[in-house]
Amino acid sequence: MAVVRPFKAIRPTRDKVSFVASRSYEEYSDEELKSVLQYNPFSFLHIINPGFKFHKSITGKDRFHLVRNRYLEFLEENTLQKEEEDSFYLYQIEKDDFKSLGFFCACSVSDYRNDIIKKHEDTIKQREELFAEYLHTVGFNAEPVLMTYADNSAVWEIFQEEIQRKPMYDFTTTDRFNHSLWKISNKKALTKLETAFAQMDALYIADGHHRSASSNLLAKQMESENKGHTGDEPYNYFMAYLIPESQIRIYEFNRMVKDLNGYSKEEFLIQLDEHFRIEKQEEAPIKPSKKHQFSMYLGGDFYSLYLRTNYIFSDALSRLDTQILYKTILEPILGITDLRNDERISYGHGKNNLIQMKDNVDKGKFAVGFSLLPTTIEEIKAIANAGLVMPPKSTYIEPKLRSGLAIYEL
Repeated sequence: MAVVRPFKAIRPTRDKVSFVASRSYEEYSDEELKSVLQYNPFSFLHIINPGFKFHKSITGKDRFHLVRNRYLEFLEENTLQKEEEDSFYLYQIEKDDFKSLGFFCACSVSDYRNDIIKKHEDTIKQREELFAEYLHTVGFNAEPVLMTYADNSAVWEIFQEEIQRKPMYDFTTTDRFNHSLWKISNKKALTKLETAFAQMDALYIADGHHRSASSNLLAKQMESENKGHTGDEPYNYFMAYLIPESQIRIYEFNRMVKDLNGYSKEEFLIQLDEHFRIEKQEEAPIKPSKKHQFSMYLGGDFYSLYLRTNYIFSDALSRLDTQILYKTILEPILGITDLRNDERISYGHGKNNLIQMKDNVDKGKFAVGFSLLPTTIEEIKAIANAGLVMPPKSTYIEPKLRSGLAIYEL
């Protein structure tokens, strides 16, 4: 039984929404970030980078307090406003042949604790604690956890009915994505959505494991501080964007390693022979065509690696291509045990990433590169249902949501 709850969002005024909405902070180059902060006074980036106002880089707890101050200023200046009624917020992102239609809501930390909200990635305790402290200080949640659910006809019918109305927001960003948002506040539609999700057994985190873990930690802390705790306080929930699983796109991360761990090219190929049938490819570049096949670029040549049929699978995780690559090559041959922190390995994604991988190896930045097929939603669900954890950088998931369109106050 999954709980979704409408909430009174803090959101941009209609005339400023296209200026306020921003990409995730990490997606901006230094030059681009400076330009936006200098020429767009309404950007949400001013809230999360409050030191710009003082021409100073501010970090730690001092930054947290200034983020809160900038947020209050946006409210005082009426760049942001608070809704008067609890609502869900239907949000569509569209570009070319890609479209996702989901909604902003508040999800329950109890569902997170009870494994109704399912995870497939590990989190780092230090990051959890730092972000929980950040949330406690700033008092709002601006980046939703992206979650998915099995396609549901009752939910979809509500969506289709609601989008017949004129959207509250409808604007296009410079990356040519169109963004539309509708407020769902009528009691009948709210009840239908809550009832439909109450009949679902699980929701799956697609992106935002640290955000959800930190919200859970924050709820525990605030509960201990609140002698009158009822379980209905805003801190018992966190903002999420829920979309049907058919509407997320999952891309692969390629792997590039700086050296062959002391092996020559020929010795390395011999090591691979234990678990793979190796075929040198005449055409280049080449991508894998099926699961358990890997494309490798080494010493100016592309190879296809086919996992041998006698390889033993023990569970859903062992069948995952990123795990197979780790267990057969990266760890035992190349000596990489820490996929998250080892400086010898790097990851790449994107439309032209295979070409970029080849260029990086040709330039001597890396010794070898591996390309995989994307992980599927079925694999993600199987691993989450089994309580297992995927290797880092197993998925690059879209849509990537804009910050500042809807804000949840804690």
